Amino acid sequence: MTTTLPLFWHLSSSSKKDRLDASVKLVGALEQFQSQFTPNTTAASQTNAAAASDDSEDEDAIATTSSRKSDELGLLNSQDVAYSIRRLIRGLASPRESSRLGFAVALTELLSRIDTVTCDQIVNLILSSSKTQGSMTGQEERDVLFARLFGFMSVIRSGLLVRAAPLATSASSKTESSSPASFKQVVEELVALGEKKSWLRESAWFTIGLAIDALHGSEVAWKEESVDFVFDQLFVSITIWSPEKIALTLKLQELYPARDWSKLVAPTFKNPKLLSSSNLQTLSRILKESSIDEEGHKDPSKAPSGTWKPQLHFAWDVILEQLLPGPNNTKKQPKGSLQEFFKVVVDESLFSTTSSPQRKYWGFQVFQNALKRVTDETMPMLFTRNFMRSWINHLSNKDRYLHKIAQQTVTEVQAFVKDKPQLGFSLILELTGVNGSQQFDKLTRTKTVESILASMTSEGIQNYVNHLFSQFNEFDETWIADQVVALIRNGGIPKSDECIQTVLEWLIVYGLFVVKKKSSKSSITVLRQVPNPPISEEIRDVCKSRLLTCLGELSGQTAVVQSDDKTTKASAIASDGELWVAKVVVTVKALEEDSKHVTPANESEEEEKELLMKAHEQAAKLKEVLEEQREPARGAELLLLSLILLQYCGEGQDSDAVESCIEAISRMPFWPSKSKKSKKKGKEKEKQKAKEAEGEGEEEIEPIDLLADVIIGFLEASTSYLRTIANQAFGYLAALVKESTVDLLVSQLERRTPAELAENDEEDEDVEMEDEEEEEEEEDEDDDDEEAEAAGSGGEDEEGDESSSDESFGEIDLGDDDEDEEIDPELRNKIEEALRVHGIKPATEEDDEEEDEELMDDDQMMAIDAQLAQVFQARANEKKGAKNANAQREATHFKNRVLDLVDIFLKKQPTNPLTPRFIVPLVEVIAGSGQDEMQLRDKAKGILRSRVSKAKEHPSAVDADEVAEILQALHGRAKKAHGSDIMEILGTSSVYLAKILVQAGKESAVEEAYRNSLQDFLTRKNSTFNTAFFKFFFQRQPAQAWKLRSSILELAAQAINSYRQAQSLQLLELLINQLRSMENQVEAVAEFMPSLREALLDLANKACSDQSKLTAPQLKELLKLALASARQTKRLAPDTVSDVWQPDEWSMLKQNLEQSSRFSSSTGLHKMCNQMVQLTSQPQGKGENKKSPTKRKRKADAEPEAKGKAKTKKVKAS
Repeated sequence: MTTTLPLFWHLSSSSKKDRLDASVKLVGALEQFQSQFTPNTTAASQTNAAAASDDSEDEDAIATTSSRKSDELGLLNSQDVAYSIRRLIRGLASPRESSRLGFAVALTELLSRIDTVTCDQIVNLILSSSKTQGSMTGQEERDVLFARLFGFMSVIRSGLLVRAAPLATSASSKTESSSPASFKQVVEELVALGEKKSWLRESAWFTIGLAIDALHGSEVAWKEESVDFVFDQLFVSITIWSPEKIALTLKLQELYPARDWSKLVAPTFKNPKLLSSSNLQTLSRILKESSIDEEGHKDPSKAPSGTWKPQLHFAWDVILEQLLPGPNNTKKQPKGSLQEFFKVVVDESLFSTTSSPQRKYWGFQVFQNALKRVTDETMPMLFTRNFMRSWINHLSNKDRYLHKIAQQTVTEVQAFVKDKPQLGFSLILELTGVNGSQQFDKLTRTKTVESILASMTSEGIQNYVNHLFSQFNEFDETWIADQVVALIRNGGIPKSDECIQTVLEWLIVYGLFVVKKKSSKSSITVLRQVPNPPISEEIRDVCKSRLLTCLGELSGQTAVVQSDDKTTKASAIASDGELWVAKVVVTVKALEEDSKHVTPANESEEEEKELLMKAHEQAAKLKEVLEEQREPARGAELLLLSLILLQYCGEGQDSDAVESCIEAISRMPFWPSKSKKSKKKGKEKEKQKAKEAEGEGEEEIEPIDLLADVIIGFLEASTSYLRTIANQAFGYLAALVKESTVDLLVSQLERRTPAELAENDEEDEDVEMEDEEEEEEEEDEDDDDEEAEAAGSGGEDEEGDESSSDESFGEIDLGDDDEDEEIDPELRNKIEEALRVHGIKPATEEDDEEEDEELMDDDQMMAIDAQLAQVFQARANEKKGAKNANAQREATHFKNRVLDLVDIFLKKQPTNPLTPRFIVPLVEVIAGSGQDEMQLRDKAKGILRSRVSKAKEHPSAVDADEVAEILQALHGRAKKAHGSDIMEILGTSSVYLAKILVQAGKESAVEEAYRNSLQDFLTRKNSTFNTAFFKFFFQRQPAQAWKLRSSILELAAQAINSYRQAQSLQLLELLINQLRSMENQVEAVAEFMPSLREALLDLANKACSDQSKLTAPQLKELLKLALASARQTKRLAPDTVSDVWQPDEWSMLKQNLEQSSRFSSSTGLHKMCNQMVQLTSQPQGKGENKKSPTKRKRKADAEPEAKGKAKTKKVKAS
């Protein structure tokens, strides 16, 4: 017993693993004990004889039956086994932790392993140990009833209830392990248990179902007798229909189909097949757990299950198994119609408008369970109307009662699609179909449809796109366009190039063309049908806009291109290496040539057609560029094709950008036929002549500058497509950027006042108006002669014209925009108030009495003019302020986009000699940004930190003089800067430039810049420099900083105050500590250290004599510098340490400190002086460990070695 008792404790553990381990150990030990046990057959026969001779049926005999049968356990089983069985059965009623689970598992496993017990014995033990008494509390009664339930379940699961094998040893003639009496007793007790407590009914009937399965699979001789008993109990004794009875009926119909089911289920069900259509209404009422009697009426006297519980009834699993057999039961045919069942029993019952939230909660669980079983054909049947309505409603708001279960359903749907991606397309059709909503994600505020699309295969996405286009005449066209844009935008959705091409073709045809006739054989699938009704202008504009949006998204995505054995990544291209914009332009050109089936929605003028034709030819020629120059050529091609597409879409402002792009590309170094320059025609030739006439000798604009100007023009647009194209094109062209290009970009970052921005906008508007006037004048040239004749013959008309012009000259011009503006009530009220003050009634007020009009004199008129002038001036100021604010906001956004170009250049070209030219403008952006430009400032900081401060590569072939000027400019900016952030940026950027200058052999410029800054820092009181600015340089460029040692020492003596002196000493200490990372500095150290010693001693002695205001902490920093310097001297030139540092002078300093009124109590300073003396006066011995300066300090004392050892032992002993 000592070996098994400890194992019972772990059976109650809350850990499942511990419980299983304890069960395995306990059962294994008991099997070993039983194998070593020899049954006492003589005692067993005597016990059986006594039982046979006892024929009385009195109460004493019945009471002793259980105890006698329990005693029989010890006759055929070992003592440990008998004790364990009794204890395990008693432990089922324990309420401690998880004891009921652990004891039930152990009992089940033990009964399945041993063959020396009978079912009758175990059942009697369970019944005797789980008797209820009137004195029990509610909790005690509950524990006892659960013990009986778990005991019967252990008997059933162990197989003992229907075990056909006889007992291994028995002294009597009865050798059966199980009997029909014990089976009937178990079923009766379970039925009674369910009737006694409604909350145990489901579990009790579930256990009966286990007994039925066990009986059906057994080979006992009394099987038919027991089956008849079960039918009698369930269908004759019990007339109330409940979900439990439904579940067992379906199970029995499957096991015993030959029974007379029409009689058994009547009159409640009309059809013996419970899942038939005629029974669904009755079935729905029962499954809502409303008990129904045999007449089909609700029986309120029978409570279904007590309080509502969130767990779904096991009957639903049985029903779903019948309707949806699942993938493992391929031979089993479904019984009943899933569509009708879900419509009646689930949708119209659990999800009805009058259904309670509890019933809907069950409905969501039924849906989740069914979703795991459905196939391609059966899945659409689950998404019924009421279910979809409830699902969308409860997903839309977190405050909804069933929001969590609705979210859980979304998770189940997403997991379902990941497991079966081929069903994703069908699922999306249901979510966005008739019962769902096209705006499902928007209404539910989730990404359900988006996540489903991401889990689908590329073939499923293609099918979804084809479905959308096939429903073009039925669905909202704008919604379809938005869906395909969402597909393109989401990089996580698997899309083939063919699918993307299909989307682009659809947007091209319906955005730029009018389909006249369908083309069944066309490679463009959208031409295979004619839209009916025709596409409206509004939808056409939507398609054009979505086309540009898709191209913008595709241009920003990176694709993998495989060519030969190489795999490269590039942006704005398809997997075949061709630009997406090129594919679109080729499609547009092919559709232009197909005049039989389509016509352009907007016809172009002849000049525009010639220009586009020329652009097409140049774009085709760019494909002939050599491979080594392919990247910049691709950027130019992307830019040119984007301009062509803008002309087709009607988004191009004018043709100047296209002409500039064509001219610039023809002068690019990668142009295939650069040597064969074609003659310029038309406007280009006229412009060139005009430029030569204006001023000879002017330098020709660089072609890259022309392209950069076009790119900057793209940034000014409000569309993301143009901004994306600008960034990608500039990234390809970054290698060709020149100084003038950098100046062009930098000029865009210059800060301008709101008034200047507004003035520039007005100038642009004036230029546009002048252009329009010139065009009008050109159009009216033919009528000039007629107007001249009319002017010569009609003098009176001239006078009339003059008078009318004089009258119009005095009128107030409020501008064209004001004509369409709504009347401002506030402005009207102010004007009316000004008129009332002077006794004038506004025109809006009616005067019933007719009075003579009173005329005002000049003074009154002037007073009214002054009042009205104030009102109009205030109104003008409001508009001007709003206009300035808008201009400033737009300028900030534009600079943000320009910074993107700068970031692209610095990322693509880290070794370009032009990189340093961007540093000062970026610093100016940081320093000059206001509170409303925080985003601009942060972006500039991020560029400098990531591309400059943390740069791993530096430009080599640079103009050293120019870089030196930039370094001086940064240090000059640091003299005016305020704030730690800007000083950090300036400090790290200066280090970056210093590295470049050192590589270029311009160390003197670095030393001069930092020397002047150090002078300003130490000698000027209001200097904005801080030590962090110099620490960046000292830590990252120690070799160059070491050259400033003498300057720092000299400036420390000239410092404006003691605080700056202390900071200079900190910088020197940092510099001294960097000597370990430098080589060949022995002579420099030997030369510098004496002057350092003299300066430090001079400062310290002045502090002792009150000639200096150094404080004790500052003096401590001075001594720390001295100790660090002495150690470095000893490391590099150990023979000269005493001569250089003069220990006697440091002893004198100690005496001065002790005698000083300010430092006499600073014992820490005295000890540091002692350390200095010990460090510098120690003779070089043979056995000194040079690698341990701590030991050298301790041994420097003049005391003998033995004394030192004695002190050490004393410390250890204490």
